[in-house]
Amino acid sequence: MVKLKNYNVAVKYFVLFLTFTASVSCGPKKIYVSRIEGKEIGITDKNAEDQKIADFIKPYKESIDKDLNTVLAYAPQTLDKNGQWQSAMGNLFADVVMAKGNPVFEKRENKAMDIVLLNHGGIRSIIPKGEVTTRTAFEIMPFENSLVVIALNGDAILDMIRYIINEKKPHPLAGMTFTIAKNNEPTAIMIQGKPLELGKTYFVGTNDYLSNGGDNMLFFKKGTAKYDLDYKLRNILIDYFKEVDTVPLITDVRITVEK
Repeated sequence: MVKLKNYNVAVKYFVLFLTFTASVSCGPKKIYVSRIEGKEIGITDKNAEDQKIADFIKPYKESIDKDLNTVLAYAPQTLDKNGQWQSAMGNLFADVVMAKGNPVFEKRENKAMDIVLLNHGGIRSIIPKGEVTTRTAFEIMPFENSLVVIALNGDAILDMIRYIINEKKPHPLAGMTFTIAKNNEPTAIMIQGKPLELGKTYFVGTNDYLSNGGDNMLFFKKGTAKYDLDYKLRNILIDYFKEVDTVPLITDVRITVEK
């Protein structure tokens, strides 16, 4: 006679065993990477392909190099952007933008720029002593920045001057001079040879990047009017170099410090 009590206990343990086994077997399995193998599969002759590309672009490269190496002017000495408040390179750059940009502005808008302000960091190279080429202009100004004129009132001009003082960098500046007093405030501000008038509107030439507040030149965003002359700064340099035989050294003082 089968003892039902013992039988039921045995069945109970057997069911528990099956349940445990099923849960373990159905759980997530951990897979480990034990070995990685690989090999290079050659598609084509790399050297031969490189030579084909080089041969294809060679005539274009030679044409571009010929244009870039065209001599435009001569520099009797090296010009760079180093300086305390102004530099020979910065003075030249700002003056050139004023001289070449104003005829365009006058023709289109019947107005004239009063000031030019660019950024020290925008000058990317020097003008080395010797032959000045198209390549020189590309090295100085490798960006695609265009000349923009912003109309600013006298208060915004004061903000601009205080920015220059706080920056302590020789930003290219033309059309304006001033003195930094002992209290670090600007005095003797002259624009086109006349004292600053707070109620007057001045036209300031700069590049499109700065005109939108780049380099924290937020005072440009206070402009009451904006004129895009669609004249790249690099092309301004190239056009200037084509017109002059010798690049001048411009060392006049535009920002002075009170002693």
